[in-house]
Amino acid sequence: MGIAAIVLSLMGLMYFAYRGMNVLILAPIMATFAVLMAQGGPVMATYTQVFMTSLGRYVVLFFPIFMLGAIFGKLMADSGASTTIAHSIIGRLGPKHAITAVTLACALLTFGGVSLFVVAFAIYPIAAALFRQAQIPKRLIAGAIALGSFTFTMTALPGTPAIQNAIPTRFFGTTTFAAPGLGIIAAIIMFAGGIAWLTYRQRNAALAGEGYGNHDDKLQSFDENERSGFMLAVLPIVVVIGLNAVFSLIVFPRMDLTYLSQQLYGNVAPATVIGTWSLIISLICAILSVLVLHRRYLRDAQKTLNEGTMGALLPIFNTASEVGYGAVIASLAAFALIRDSVLSIAPDNPTVSLAIAVNALAGITGSSSGGLSIALDTLGATYLERATALGINPELLHRVATIASGGFDSLPHNGAVISLLAITGLTHRSSYSDIFVVNLLVPVFAGIVIVVLGSTLGSF
Repeated sequence: MGIAAIVLSLMGLMYFAYRGMNVLILAPIMATFAVLMAQGGPVMATYTQVFMTSLGRYVVLFFPIFMLGAIFGKLMADSGASTTIAHSIIGRLGPKHAITAVTLACALLTFGGVSLFVVAFAIYPIAAALFRQAQIPKRLIAGAIALGSFTFTMTALPGTPAIQNAIPTRFFGTTTFAAPGLGIIAAIIMFAGGIAWLTYRQRNAALAGEGYGNHDDKLQSFDENERSGFMLAVLPIVVVIGLNAVFSLIVFPRMDLTYLSQQLYGNVAPATVIGTWSLIISLICAILSVLVLHRRYLRDAQKTLNEGTMGALLPIFNTASEVGYGAVIASLAAFALIRDSVLSIAPDNPTVSLAIAVNALAGITGSSSGGLSIALDTLGATYLERATALGINPELLHRVATIASGGFDSLPHNGAVISLLAITGLTHRSSYSDIFVVNLLVPVFAGIVIVVLGSTLGSF
């Protein structure tokens, strides 16, 4: 009965999330259903002491990153810096390489810390104009934006400030630059595989005589005089990546952080907070750089800061609610059977089991960060213990977990997928097949390659 309760609860979570029900309401309802069906209660104790405690812990750990990232993205968008970067890259490559240009523009912005939703809004009007000019089917725009925003810059590239790359640092004592060699290899596979697929689709469409299509896009126009030049626009992104590296790899590792062993500071190991601290400082400095360098292009800086701050609330509480749901499921007696089954997969190679667990949970929740958090919250300590006993570098666990979070998360009920289709005015029927390939099949293949390489060569 316990296993059935968990399965039915997960199916309900997937179904109602796909139907558009807000996860803030859905997660506690499905968690309550699982508790009642599996063991008959206690409902209120589970809600306040398990669900809400876990939700609150996630917010405490990651709210600064969500908030600062949202503010930075909003400043980059409102100052026109995002548009400048997109125009520059797309203008240089031109209509002949429209798909590659759109992908690279999205990649640079998301790698620099700009929210993927902000990127989609900023890139779409430019991409639509370019695709129309090149007579490339509009239905391929979603795949190009997804490839540049939701794949290698989110999970693979070392140093990316994406929350998916920050979460494992708390569990494995790593930094966002963990296993850089493996991350770069995975990024190359994702980029090359995605571009190859979309180019193949473009070529087939051209042979069939299919052009852009009859679409009323109502595109926004941009005044060149209201935006900075490319070098000034890209400088805040350099600040994010550069300072993150400096503080993660040089400054904090050389500081005396023994005071963290005091109860006042949670009695934590320095390695578990260095990654988060570095990201927070780099984002703060990047925000200040935008305010200084692009002040003349910001019509209302205070309004932008306020909107950016408020824009962080829904994403973090959505993810935290999913983490709370995962904590409730993990508290059920039946979950021990599932946990033991997952851990029994390749017992001598925890990276295989970790990749499967993260992919499965990301797919069920429709969230890369939610699935990753649930997996590491419930099994992270066990994986780290096993890896340590086997002499496996925690950096390999970090990179495998992060890449795995960006695989099955892109099923049709994924919130980012639904939002992207809404922004571009496309549908699952017209564009999801391409998203499926570039956001799910290719990243899963890249993850398999990384597991194999990591298992044979170790972390590098």
